[in-house]
Amino acid sequence: MKERTGQSGAHAVLAPLGVVGSSAGAMAEDAGTAAADSGASEETLSALRQRNAELTELLTQSEEYRLEAERLQGLLGLKETYAIEGVSGRVIGRSTDAWNQTVTIDVGSAEGVETGLTVVGPSGVVGQVIAVQPGSATVRLLSDPQSGAAAIIQSSRAEGIVRGSLSGQLTLQNLEADAEAKVGDVVLTSGLGGSYVKGLLIGTIVRIEGSAGDGSRTIYVSPNESAGALEEVMVVFDATGVDVTPRQSSSASSSASSSASADAGARSEGTAGGTEGEDRG
Repeated sequence: MKERTGQSGAHAVLAPLGVVGSSAGAMAEDAGTAAADSGASEETLSALRQRNAELTELLTQSEEYRLEAERLQGLLGLKETYAIEGVSGRVIGRSTDAWNQTVTIDVGSAEGVETGLTVVGPSGVVGQVIAVQPGSATVRLLSDPQSGAAAIIQSSRAEGIVRGSLSGQLTLQNLEADAEAKVGDVVLTSGLGGSYVKGLLIGTIVRIEGSAGDGSRTIYVSPNESAGALEEVMVVFDATGVDVTPRQSSSASSSASSSASADAGARSEGTAGGTEGEDRG
């Protein structure tokens, strides 16, 4: 098919050159043949262009399905790893306000979703449900300035609170002054205060400014799940998690627990007002 089309197209282009030195009758005949060939070639090319567009669309759809399958496989893997019981949903809306970093998902109270539940993406924790409607729910992201998740460094068992910021960066705060932390350490939810299901992956420490014993030490955590690329999530009803049993002093546990509880209380008190504001947004 391609060879015939190419020959026809070439003939249509070269045919006028072959009329040099020919009689007027021959010229007219060749011109008519060239015109016919040109028409056939254009029709064929048009069909090929249409077919090419269809194939391009199919390839694009196929790639989208492949990427979606990878994301869903990630959610399934996370579900199996942490023995999660929950319901999956899709992100159908995003807030662009730095003070109110939230997403809207297409599952709600009709599927058993409640405020306060932990939400995970294919690679880790992304936030917490703060408002619920029958067919949708609003999730406050970990990166939100108002967010706070009780956390533990997996290697040293040091406890603190992961907080968001206007810039979207996560920092690990409320650690004891001499708590051990180093770049590369994995950070998990500790479950203290009941704000998040325990033992789920938050991210990795990527930068530390200051040193142990320095009250101004700042620990930055890179989230394991990029909220910007978030498309599918799972709302966690229950999960086994991993072993995050604290092995620090009771004073440290009490301090982190109190801070986490205060965060949870503040979020609960602000849910009604926050929900109204988010609905208006």
